[in-house]
Amino acid sequence: MFLQRTASALARRTPARAFAVARPFSSSVVRSNANKWTPKEETPIRQFDEINQATGLERLELIGKMQGIDIFDMRPLDASRKGTIDNPIMVNGAGDEQYAGCTGYPVDSHQVNWLTVSRERPIERCLECGNVVKLNYIGPEEDPHAHEHDHGHHHPPHEEPKTFADYVKPEYWYR
Repeated sequence: MFLQRTASALARRTPARAFAVARPFSSSVVRSNANKWTPKEETPIRQFDEINQATGLERLELIGKMQGIDIFDMRPLDASRKGTIDNPIMVNGAGDEQYAGCTGYPVDSHQVNWLTVSRERPIERCLECGNVVKLNYIGPEEDPHAHEHDHGHHHPPHEEPKTFADYVKPEYWYR
C-alpha cells in the first residue's frame, strides 16, 4: 500500500512531458527528403493579346515596354552638374506642366524639393541649392484648347496663385 501511494504521488508531481516520447530530428529530415519537390513546367510568356486587363495609360506603358520604349521617361535627371540660368538642367515634358525633384548638388545634399515648370514659366530655381531646371516641351505643337468650342468644353484661364505680397498696401511697396 505504501508503494502504491508513493508511486501515485510521484506520478502527480512529475510533468506530463517527461512521459512523452520525443522523436529524433533526423527521422523528420529523412521523411521530408524522401518526397523531393520538383518544379512545374515553366509557363510561357504571355503575349499582348492575353494582357487584356490594362487600360488607358497603363496599357500605353505596357505596349511601350513590349517595344522597348520608356513612354514616361523615368530616367533620373542629370545630377553630374549644377544647373545655371545659362546652362539649366533640361526636363522633358509633353503636358502644360511638369514636376522635377531636386536633391541638391552634390547629389543628396538636401531633401527633395519639388519644382514645377510649365509652358508659361519654363525656368525654375531650387530655393535650397540654387539648381536651375528648364522645361523642354516635347508635346504637340497645336494648342489643345484651340478647339474647345467644337467640343463644348470650357476651361477657366490659368491664374497665378495669390501670395501674401498681393495684399500689401501700395504705399509699402519697394521702389
